[in-house]
Amino acid sequence: MDNDDLLPLLCATAQGDKNAFSSLYQQTSGKLFAISLNMLTNRAYAEEALQDAFIKIWHNASEYNASKGTVISWMISIVRYRSLDSLRYHKVRKEQSLSDDEYVNESIDINYDEETKLVNCIEQLEPQQKQAIHLAYYKGLSHSELVDHIETPLGTVKSWIRRGLMQLQRCLTL
Repeated sequence: MDNDDLLPLLCATAQGDKNAFSSLYQQTSGKLFAISLNMLTNRAYAEEALQDAFIKIWHNASEYNASKGTVISWMISIVRYRSLDSLRYHKVRKEQSLSDDEYVNESIDINYDEETKLVNCIEQLEPQQKQAIHLAYYKGLSHSELVDHIETPLGTVKSWIRRGLMQLQRCLTL
């Protein structure tokens, strides 16, 4: 699955083509569900977040901008935000224990080049950057929650995240 396969489907979806949307769903739902389930760790919540994400994709397909990334990265960001909304709504964060080492063994089982490259780039980050980015982007913690969780000043946490994201951006564009 690459952008060349998904772009025509998304463009047709933007025109209201239900068959194209169905094909888009069939090709991406497994990968997107894995991301949502990884974030939420609750199958029902992940299914709900995925459904909400696909409703948003259906309604906003015409807003996709190729200059900002691939179709799958656009769809992943929608699923991620829907999952974060679900985390906040269901207060899953309070039910989960967030081990400081949890991010080391956790991976998303998605087999496509972008994800492999992202994982490789994440592995090159400093441990503090990796932990802060993992907790913020995969577990949905806010900056203030990160400060409480890792007992580090806000400015330091923000710097770790900012520098880590800049390093990821450089790595991903190579």
